[in-house]
Amino acid sequence: MPLNETDKPAGRTRGPATSDRADGASNAAMAPTKPEHRTLRRGEEAVPGHMSGLLAAPGGSHALDHGVGSVPARPGGLIGRRLAAIGTSTTVPFRAVFADGSAYSNCDALGIEPAYTLTFKAVRAELRVMTFGHVGLLESYFDGSVDVDGDLALAFRSAFDAGFDHESNGLVALRNRWHEWRFSNGSLPQAKRNARFHYGLGKRFYEPWLDRVGMMYTCGYWKEGTRTLEEAQFNKMDHVCRKIDLKPGETFVDVGCGWGGLLFHALEHYGALGTGINATTEQVTELRADLAARGLSERIAVVECDFREMPGQYDKLLSIGTLEHAGRDHLPAVVKAHAAAMKPGALGVIHFIGHVGRFDTEFYIRKHIFPGGWIPSLAEAIEAMEESGLEVLDVENLRRHYAFTLDAWAERFDANWDAIQALDPKRFDERFRRTWRAYLWGCAEMFRSRDSRTHLFQVVVSKGNIGSNYPMSRGFLYRPNA
Repeated sequence: MPLNETDKPAGRTRGPATSDRADGASNAAMAPTKPEHRTLRRGEEAVPGHMSGLLAAPGGSHALDHGVGSVPARPGGLIGRRLAAIGTSTTVPFRAVFADGSAYSNCDALGIEPAYTLTFKAVRAELRVMTFGHVGLLESYFDGSVDVDGDLALAFRSAFDAGFDHESNGLVALRNRWHEWRFSNGSLPQAKRNARFHYGLGKRFYEPWLDRVGMMYTCGYWKEGTRTLEEAQFNKMDHVCRKIDLKPGETFVDVGCGWGGLLFHALEHYGALGTGINATTEQVTELRADLAARGLSERIAVVECDFREMPGQYDKLLSIGTLEHAGRDHLPAVVKAHAAAMKPGALGVIHFIGHVGRFDTEFYIRKHIFPGGWIPSLAEAIEAMEESGLEVLDVENLRRHYAFTLDAWAERFDANWDAIQALDPKRFDERFRRTWRAYLWGCAEMFRSRDSRTHLFQVVVSKGNIGSNYPMSRGFLYRPNA
């Protein structure tokens, strides 16, 4: 699952401006570097002032062009009202076409083109939105009963602008509670099934859209001057190694090691000897094959186990994106296992997606993307660390960095969809494409939103209170060639 809203050029069109009908996948070639993002930023859209809604009668013409008797009293019915509420809360121009042929638009009377068009192809899709809110809209998009033609990222932005995702829905809350019970990580076998559902899709699926330096499936570090996803992920690996003052010959544990990018980086650039912990069988098999091919099986170890079963103790710890998979009731146990894997006085970085405040985790992400996933609040995570005997030395918020990372992933995913689908057309079908496009572009806009309650934190900890073995300021992190 980041933004300085003036960091990117304004006035350009964006990568996901494609049709989401069954034949609408993008065929663009993947850019080898981070593209100039063409996203319209809030306040930069070429729209004269705040847009008022224009209702269109069946057939698509503006309702203002018809006599009063020919204009539907409520185009789209109740769902029309919901979309109109979004339209008056955002500066993103869009059009919605309802199942009865009527339409809503917040584009102004001068004819500003919509950034996207939302088309309800069946009444059941409208009913699903009225019943389940934004989850109903997303699930209708997944199954093809709603199409989004145009910029999917800006469709999400308009919804976030209106707080559509924050509207309470009792039925969604019940579904979320049932999911939490059914897919709880309390059972180690279920935790493993949950991990494999997402991370076990295979290296060949992820390769086309992750970076080429480490295949890091976590937030990059877009410090000033960073232009490519590869640079951002190299920066991130170096950033966390510096934070724990990693030295030659030291041992460290990489919790949730993925395909080993951080293990390789630490050995090559710091001379440190890593042990990777991974619960996903497919990733472990692929990583062990890579280690054998590189002749590094004796220097880098990989252990297939749950995060709560980590063997041994290490000089340093790096945990990049694992707390999100602990679960509501199991966060303390997972953090205690982190502490147990650290030698007395050891330093660690725990990098995780966290809420600012205590909120339920987004249901559609849990159901369709990360079963069993649960996002803790920063306060809950810090409390678990303190109770495990860890001293918190530093907290850094990288929310804006995750928006850029997800932009790059989503652009590459779209550009390489044909190759991805060819791997397994039955598995990677149109529903899969829509679900993952919504996940990638939607999360990018979530992290970009000024109102987002979901952030990305890096917490530096020590096992026991730190002494004289750690710098007194952050200056050492930013010295060249440190």
